[in-house]
Amino acid sequence: MQPNSMVRAPRLQVLVNGEVLGGATEAVVTSTGAFGADRFRVQAALQGAAAQWAQAAAVTVDVRLALAPSEGFVSLVQGLTDLVCLDPLRGTLTLEGRDGSAALMEARTQENFANRTSSEIAGILAERHGLRLDVQATSTPAGRYWQLEHDSLTLNAGGRATTEWDLLTGLALHEGFELWVSGGALHFRAPDAAPPDVLAVAALSSLRLERALTFAGDIAVTVKSWHSRAGRGCTGSARTQRGAASSRDYVFVVPNLTQAAAQLLAERRLAELAGHELALFAEMPGELALTPRQRVRLFGTFTAFDAVFRIDEIERRLHATHGFSQTLRGRAALGA
Repeated sequence: MQPNSMVRAPRLQVLVNGEVLGGATEAVVTSTGAFGADRFRVQAALQGAAAQWAQAAAVTVDVRLALAPSEGFVSLVQGLTDLVCLDPLRGTLTLEGRDGSAALMEARTQENFANRTSSEIAGILAERHGLRLDVQATSTPAGRYWQLEHDSLTLNAGGRATTEWDLLTGLALHEGFELWVSGGALHFRAPDAAPPDVLAVAALSSLRLERALTFAGDIAVTVKSWHSRAGRGCTGSARTQRGAASSRDYVFVVPNLTQAAAQLLAERRLAELAGHELALFAEMPGELALTPRQRVRLFGTFTAFDAVFRIDEIERRLHATHGFSQTLRGRAALGA
């Protein structure tokens, strides 16, 4: 990403229950790639409507942005308001909330989806909450992932604590998929394999780089499993090849895996752990091209930090007088 040489005049538009909210002065939108909800905070002039807002019930919000007067508005986040805050002395209204995944996080489930595939389950739950589908087809019935345990997980027999989002998160982890909600759609698909974009140091306003020495040496991961139905055990293993004198060993015990599933899980856990060695925290002028889960190649430090990072979170801030800026947080992408 290179600095934008064009003069920009970004504009903010906030829709509340489908109507433009007058007097909107500031918006903060935090987008995450960690199986969580995107969040928003909007501030506007109260404009004498304190009585109305004091009794507000369901409030839907759509935060929109236009980078230039000639461009149309682009939606940054759509969702329900969790908190309405009034400041009558300063005459301000603040709305805070989450995107469409919040409905899935609040919905308990006791349904048995054992004979459905992960993509079918994602489609059923998305339709239930009025979300459009961006779902990559899968073929394995969900019950095979859990084998003898699936009843306790999908029926939630023990604690009545499983939500529809927890269920989808578990399925996404089994499939090696990403899971998020944006633009009124539920996205359930494999990670994007596109080449990473270049993130040039010259494009950044500030940059902090961290190296966790705990994860700087070699890392070895072992996944052990006993398959109750097959009556045999299996082991998957993976390790980095950095030539360190010793390694930090991690062992995970997961029931009812096949040999192939145990090996795949070991490789995924290794990537997650190794990714914690390098981290970046950057601030830059606001733009709309970068997204969580995307990979970027940092360029210009002329150190080991000139590497590929996976974006975990982006916080975009638009203020009527302070302009449009964003911060992003990323961690190293193993093997990229």
